[in-house]
Amino acid sequence: MTPSYPRLDSMVQGCENVRLAGRRAPLVTYRAGDPVTLLAEPGTLAALGFGSGAPASADSRWLTIALESFHAPAPVEVWQVEGPVSHGRDGELRWSAGAGWLFAAIELDEAMHGGPRDTAAAAYRALGAFLHARPERHVQRIWNYLGAINQGEGDAERYKAFCEGRAAGMGDVFADGFPAATAIGHHAGHAHLQVYLLACDKAGQRVENPRQVSAWRYPRQYGRTPPSFARAMALPGGDALAISGTAAVVGHASAHQNDLPAQLDETLTNLEALLTSAGMAAGFDTQSPLKAYVRHPGDAATVHAFLQQRLPGVPVLMLHGDICRSELLVEIDGWRYA
Repeated sequence: MTPSYPRLDSMVQGCENVRLAGRRAPLVTYRAGDPVTLLAEPGTLAALGFGSGAPASADSRWLTIALESFHAPAPVEVWQVEGPVSHGRDGELRWSAGAGWLFAAIELDEAMHGGPRDTAAAAYRALGAFLHARPERHVQRIWNYLGAINQGEGDAERYKAFCEGRAAGMGDVFADGFPAATAIGHHAGHAHLQVYLLACDKAGQRVENPRQVSAWRYPRQYGRTPPSFARAMALPGGDALAISGTAAVVGHASAHQNDLPAQLDETLTNLEALLTSAGMAAGFDTQSPLKAYVRHPGDAATVHAFLQQRLPGVPVLMLHGDICRSELLVEIDGWRYA
């Protein structure tokens, strides 16, 4: 790994001072602290630790993400809502709910399910069955982390197999439209799939990017089953935008192969286009947490410097992860509050 970047430390303190008053959507911040302390705070819906050094917790609201952070120490991503939170487990699935919002997560070992396609199908079937029994059944945002995402050629690529399994397993859970989503490859050393989501008892508003072909309309060259996600989701209440994994894709084609600065610039152009499509003011601020997934650790310094210059003051959590197309070097997702 490259040297760590502790620049989130000052931003974490600023995020701690944000108050929930008047906010309908969950508040997402990057925080310093241990699981016991953070989960004890009122309204904590979920807390996400990153990498092999993240502490353990048996609380169903805690999830350790299989992506290493370039920050030292790695912050915790905390979701908070305005109300009491209940939580528990349902088989292999963990969940929490409060104020009309739901966090649900599942982790499956591919060795137990027969590879990326069948594992994805099993994960989405389990999540779908759980959501059908809940009032918070409208999925707003979903994350998928799987190992060796680019391994395999043509239709045998693991990401394409994941897309097929996701479509086979989701049933009618996304009957009212696809949610915002991210799919990133991890380097955890064993083949397991992590899927977690944010759902609500009300439907959100899907947002597409006019610079890009909608993912579910991709041509055949991207696999037998196109990816199933919206570019962003305006959350119920109208005060937050959940942004999908966004990279240097124009139309449906990857742009600027092997040119990291140009890919970063194109990615920011796509992010701004999403804000415009959502009717939001341009730009990101200190309360708009983003994640940057960096394929090559040696590129982390370049990504860090670029984002410091172009997004000053914005909390950006930098993680080591593989993008779903092997030619893409970086991807950014996150949140924008009105």
